[in-house]
Formats: sequence, structure tokens, C-alpha cells
Amino acid sequence: MRIAVISGASSGMGREFVYALDREEHFDEIWVIARRRERLEALQESCRAKIRPLPLDLRERESFRIYRELLEKEQPEIAVLVNAAGCGLFGVFEEMSLEQQLDIIELNDKALTAMCHLSLPYIKKGGQIYNMGSMSSWQPVPYINVYGASKAYVLSFSRALGKEVEKRGIRVMAVCPGWITTEFFEHAVHDDTIQYYNRFYPPEQVIAKALKDMKKGKAVSVLGFPERLQVQLVKHLPTGFIMNTWCKQQGK
Repeated sequence: MRIAVISGASSGMGREFVYALDREEHFDEIWVIARRRERLEALQESCRAKIRPLPLDLRERESFRIYRELLEKEQPEIAVLVNAAGCGLFGVFEEMSLEQQLDIIELNDKALTAMCHLSLPYIKKGGQIYNMGSMSSWQPVPYINVYGASKAYVLSFSRALGKEVEKRGIRVMAVCPGWITTEFFEHAVHDDTIQYYNRFYPPEQVIAKALKDMKKGKAVSVLGFPERLQVQLVKHLPTGFIMNTWCKQQGK
């Protein structure tokens, strides 16, 4: 059984990855992971492949036991793994909920790591892994510091993992977009700490670029010339200057 596995599939980037991959390739099933079962089930209306809803909370380690046991039972070939589950919180670090900030690490880093580890035995030559990073992967970001640090982990982990599995013919890519028009902001933004957003991209455009970059064998996908230029600049400019510029943009 040839499948795709997509976390965070109930909304945003995860949901759009479901639609895009279903259009691009043939899968016997697409396993979709998120907490909201009804949203996962609704995906079937727009997909050719059979949708298998897995209503799991990837912040909970019990979810990985369930996923592991399902893999052992079904013995699928995972052709594509997309780790799109994630969350963020914008604001002053010491004023925000500790539990919510720990959830960012649980979902953005620990869950992504677990999904890769559990899935790799079922990924064959030609298999693909997409890990959702961010423009925040490239630099420390005050007032989004836990989220930014979590995405720096995604970038570093993805690059290193990609090197390890390249001899097996498996490709790993970090998708590092700028601001995207998704439900992410409904949960991440709770005050006016972050005021400046330079430009937004639709998730469909980010994913289209990611699919093309994967075919080209790229390790990282960054949509937009201004974003690619920014990546190059932050590699060479002093970190303090980068953070001060960001803070000035936010009126800090």
C-alpha cells in the first residue's frame, strides 16, 4: 500500500499539502493527522485517494504509540511524509503562558522528530520528507523567540537527516516560507506586540514552490526573491544588527 502521511492536516499548510499531493500523485491512501476528526473526514470530499483520518494530538506521546502500532499492522510504503503540524505564540516571553510555549517545542520539534523516526523504516528509495520550517529558522527573533528557535531546529535537523538518508535515495527538505495566510495567526497573535508584516503568501503558492524544489533535489525551499535575499543577508550581517532591525520594525 503506497501512502502519504500528513500531520497538521485539518487546516493551513497541512490541508493544502493534502490537496496538492492528491492532485500530483497517486496514493492508495493518505493518512491525515490532526486533533479534529470532523475536519479530517471532510477532506475526502475533495480528494481522489482514500483518506484515513488519524485524530491524534501530537503533543501527547501516546499518539506516537498509536501511530507506530498502525504502521506495524498495515506495513505501508510511505512515499511522502509531510510534517506540517505546528504552532506559535507572539509576545513578550516572560508575559506569555509557559504551558503554551512548551507546547510549541512539543509540536514543532519533538513531534516532528518522532514522526520522522517512526516513518523512516517504511520509506523506500524515492521517498520524500517535507518538514515545515520558517523564515524564522534563519535568525533569532525577539518576541517570537520560542517559535523562531523551534524552527531553527527544524532547519538544522532536516539538513542533517537529509545527509544521513541520501544514500538510501530519500530526500528531506525544510520548507521555510515567510508570512502565510493561514489560521496560524488566529492562535499565535494575542496582542499587538508584532505589528509589522512585510508581505503574505497564499499556502498554495508556498506548496507549489516546495513541490518543484523537491523535484530539483533542493534541501531547503524558500518562496519569493525578497525572502531568498533576506536569507543571504542574515548569513553575513551581525546577529545583533538583524535583531535590532526586526525590533525597530515592530516599534520596540
